[in-house]
Amino acid sequence: MQRETFYYNNQWTRNFLIATIAWGVIALLVGLTIALQLVFPDLNLDTSWFTFGRLRALHTNGAIFAFVGNSIFAGVYYSLPRLLKTPMASNLLSKIHFWGWQLIILAAVISLPLGLTSSKEYAELEWPIDIAIALIWVTFGVNMFWTIIKRRERHLYVAIWFYIATFVTVAMLHIVNSIEIPVSFMKSYSAFAGVQDALVQWWYGHNAVAFFLTTPVLGMMYYFVPKAANRPVYSYRLSIVHFWALIFLYIWAGPHHLLYTALPDWAQSLGTVFSIMLIFPSWGGMINGLLTLRGAWDKVRDSAVLKFFVVALTCYGMATLEGPLLSLRNINAIAHYTDWIPAHVHIGTLGWNGFMIFGVVYWLLPKLYQTSLYSEKLANTHFWIGTLGIIFWALPMYVAGFTQSLMWKEFNPDGTLVYFNFLETVTRIIPMYKLRALGGGLYIIGMLIMVVNVMRTAGSGKFLRTEEDSAVPFGKVFEKPRGEHWHRWIERRPIQLMVWSLVVVAIGGILEIVPTMMVKSNIPTIESVKPYTVLELEGRDIYIREGCNACHSQMVRPFRSEVARYGEYSKAGEFVYDHPFLWGSKRTGPDLHRVGGKYQHQWHYKHMLNPINTSDKSIMPRYPWLFENTLDTQYTQKKLEVMAGLGVPYEQDYIDNYEFYLTQQQEAITNELREQIEDLEIKRDDEIVALIAYLQRLGVDIKAQETKLAEED
Repeated sequence: MQRETFYYNNQWTRNFLIATIAWGVIALLVGLTIALQLVFPDLNLDTSWFTFGRLRALHTNGAIFAFVGNSIFAGVYYSLPRLLKTPMASNLLSKIHFWGWQLIILAAVISLPLGLTSSKEYAELEWPIDIAIALIWVTFGVNMFWTIIKRRERHLYVAIWFYIATFVTVAMLHIVNSIEIPVSFMKSYSAFAGVQDALVQWWYGHNAVAFFLTTPVLGMMYYFVPKAANRPVYSYRLSIVHFWALIFLYIWAGPHHLLYTALPDWAQSLGTVFSIMLIFPSWGGMINGLLTLRGAWDKVRDSAVLKFFVVALTCYGMATLEGPLLSLRNINAIAHYTDWIPAHVHIGTLGWNGFMIFGVVYWLLPKLYQTSLYSEKLANTHFWIGTLGIIFWALPMYVAGFTQSLMWKEFNPDGTLVYFNFLETVTRIIPMYKLRALGGGLYIIGMLIMVVNVMRTAGSGKFLRTEEDSAVPFGKVFEKPRGEHWHRWIERRPIQLMVWSLVVVAIGGILEIVPTMMVKSNIPTIESVKPYTVLELEGRDIYIREGCNACHSQMVRPFRSEVARYGEYSKAGEFVYDHPFLWGSKRTGPDLHRVGGKYQHQWHYKHMLNPINTSDKSIMPRYPWLFENTLDTQYTQKKLEVMAGLGVPYEQDYIDNYEFYLTQQQEAITNELREQIEDLEIKRDDEIVALIAYLQRLGVDIKAQETKLAEED
């Protein structure tokens, strides 16, 4: 059969590569900023859009979707056509994909600092942006599958399996987790509440790490590591086991983020079991990658690309061993809510994702510009500075995590907590936060060195916009050749591969989420738990807007130390009206689930105006705008209607006359504040009043239940 000539379009690979570098520097600079804000609170600048709570979501979204996301697309747009021996099917779809993704990132850059957030970890973007993400993701998927269908290579290489699984799973995760009811253009409420919302969120959150930060990067690993080492993949059979076992087991592991919470025990146990099993396919992938370099170890000494790949794979192995170990209850009891978790996450993000990206950039850029790398020495310098950055970032946070946990749990001989004041456990780890900021700074310096190297490399060459290649079309072969491995049959059928991938990943989600939604006994009701008042609901939205859940949890676990510090442990039935849930994933400040009634209104007023007024040496930002902004009630009635539609028992009379009930509670709180603070100038519709109303409500329903039971006894 005659060979056909065709041309690869390198334009979109280059564009995504440039976007990777540019957004990566920005995302990590935001990360360095918030790291410094925890050391020097004045860096919050008393400016709403520049506070830790708002910038933290911008950093995480930027690192995941801008830095890693653009690198994934660069890798796919380069490797996929070459593995299939055909150019990308549609230049128009590639163009829509690139510019659409950059506009989504720009929308995040604008909306998150403005406090327009759904508050859900790694999914903070509001509903119009969620729809845009889905549309652009489908555009990418259509272009990818159209290209696969046009291929000239019969079998799909292992990297493509991971790309396909990434597409179908991320689509499923994003759509389910983003089911929300709009209130206004940039405000919505999650369709799920409390325990159910927490399960769906961490089913998404854990698997966003799995299927956005892991599987597509593994696909890149299977392509670029063999190319850079000029060696074949170590084991074809191991890659098959790695792929199918990984995508099946990963999807079940989300509940390990919710151990000792109000999530049903059976779901927690499932998450633990499947997390432990994840060690085997994860390490199978790491071993397959490292052993691909066998025979090329002598090159590692001189090649910055191979150094980056080796450390990336090592960090992947470390993170995927540590993650399952953190799902063990005895280890989780120590680590959860502490700085151990950010250390674990950043071994993956900075080490696995970041170093894999840097290796790809240094390998790919000279090929795109038909030249050699400007400076191998600079690339090696970047490697060593970046490695030191990871060490200085992670090790202090492991120390901080252990320190926090030990201090939180330490008791005096008389049974009282040694460190009852939570702030003592914060000030003790400030030196660790300083070292963390140093590590982040070193990592960014390494990236800036890369920027110089990249620019000089591009300047010394000429961009190869189109690249010629030729291949013989494989034709149609339906029978299985004698002696062929059974998996080849699947590799010849991309649609079947996609369908089976979807089935494999959907099983875990269905068997965990559906029973939690459908079996009422999983979420027992509590008679004393009532919906938030209209003012409390508005205060809750302010709490969400300011990103308070980034530092404060609302989940008292059934530990002696937590019950002694915070009060009665949290029950599933307490969260039935929480759209979305706000359990949090990190305690930089104390848990707030039982804070209602603990302090007078004046304490909260002074604390939000300047935390040092009530908590000496606090690292919490000041919130002066809460005392200047008037509560916006433009959509208050709509909020109540949406909540009622979601099953919150607001009576129609309450919705219709919300202004009366709103004013009534505002007046009560402002009158108490005027009694408690002399010469206080305050208006009842100041935002701080609504926030105080919400904070004073937290946990009081259980206290009401306890009072009722005591009276009955």
